[in-house]
Amino acid sequence: MKIEFFGAAHEVTGSKHLLTTRKGKRILLDCGLFQGKGLETDQKNRTIPFDPKSIDHIILSHAHIDHSGLIPYMWKKGFEGSIVCTSATRDLCAVMLADSAHIQEQDVLFFNKKRSRQGLPPVEPLYRRTDAVACMQAFIGVPYGRKFYIDPEITIKFTHTGHMLGGGVVNLTIKENGSSVRIAYTGDIGRPHPHVIKEPEPFPQCDVLITEATYGDRLHADPETAGDDLLKVIRHTCVEKGGKLVIPSFSVGRTQEIVYSLNKFSQTGRLPPVDVFVDSPLSVNATQVFRLHPECFSSEVLKVMETDPDPFGFNSLRYIEKVQDSMKLNTRKEPCIIISASGMAEAGRIKHHLANSISDPKNTVLFVGYCAPVTLGARILSGKKDISIHGNPYTVRADIRRIDSYSGHGDYKEMAQFLSCQDPKQIAQTALVHGDQDAAEAYSKYLGERGFNNVTIPAFGENISW
Repeated sequence: MKIEFFGAAHEVTGSKHLLTTRKGKRILLDCGLFQGKGLETDQKNRTIPFDPKSIDHIILSHAHIDHSGLIPYMWKKGFEGSIVCTSATRDLCAVMLADSAHIQEQDVLFFNKKRSRQGLPPVEPLYRRTDAVACMQAFIGVPYGRKFYIDPEITIKFTHTGHMLGGGVVNLTIKENGSSVRIAYTGDIGRPHPHVIKEPEPFPQCDVLITEATYGDRLHADPETAGDDLLKVIRHTCVEKGGKLVIPSFSVGRTQEIVYSLNKFSQTGRLPPVDVFVDSPLSVNATQVFRLHPECFSSEVLKVMETDPDPFGFNSLRYIEKVQDSMKLNTRKEPCIIISASGMAEAGRIKHHLANSISDPKNTVLFVGYCAPVTLGARILSGKKDISIHGNPYTVRADIRRIDSYSGHGDYKEMAQFLSCQDPKQIAQTALVHGDQDAAEAYSKYLGERGFNNVTIPAFGENISW
């Protein structure tokens, strides 16, 4: 039996880990898009290092595009197996994959205009919305904690990771030749006390562990300070300066966390009298999915819902879908809060809001999540004063702020605490994925000090076997 690593290996995107059993069953753990490197990334996504038709099952840890976004392309290339995940992950994928396809179709339109001027032939998007819709027929939603047989000798059970709605540790038990092997793939690990979704829970003992290392060399601020920090930025920007607060935010998870915080401020009278706009069609649809899955909510949210039936809505909040309404925000002079995707400022309506706001010193741009090194968000956070948006130059005069405590990824101590439910002596091999080399090496050392032996950091194409 072996596991080959074809993504999120020495990097944090493109999660794909291929398990092949002794009997030849092929199971792909996650099927994510590589993101953030332009044409290089596009080529990596189009070059799948295995035959999609050979895959029997895809098992998803969660719905984020760097973990699920290649599924429509796999379907397009002939994948005919099943896709197993939690029920909430399935519902999120229905909107997120369609949105991913839409972005690609729009990007190709822009790209092909440039190619036409150069006398070059047009290119096709990686996949289209029709592919994203069609692949949903292969999805099977499984409740948390339910043992599910994907065949007579292989069972799966999902347990909460606290990372995002529907996120779960993939707990596999494979019976072969009279013995069993227990494999745990954590996907991304959340923080100990998330406000909106259920906190991480212990998962069954495993023999082989695959786990993330995103923040393997970093500690976060106390998540309890996130709300107070956000309020300070709101008051400074919207009340003291009379400007706009622009928040690049991931549509799924982070946006709902921010909105939930603002809802609490509104309910307790602490939110200044300022209009709040969530400007992202995906955020609107994802929030609707959140409302459908109270089984994933934290005890705090369930308590709030006893008196407030909608923790993702309040009087001064407006969700925007139409392009025309989004464009009106750019000419608005009154103070306001604009929450828009994407979180790394690489795509979506946020780029238009940044173009219209970033050169005004009255405004603030607030980042609330991770930005990969090559993204626009990272360039802004680095302190660069001259940036390019949609090919046009802008001077950064707005305040640039960051709040790390909203992170959906645990830091190295929090991730290690999550793994404390395991007896390291029973784990034959541990593979660290979804982390840059420096972060993974630091985390490997930290785990080694806590009894985890045989910790590897596989590169692309490498494997572990037993």
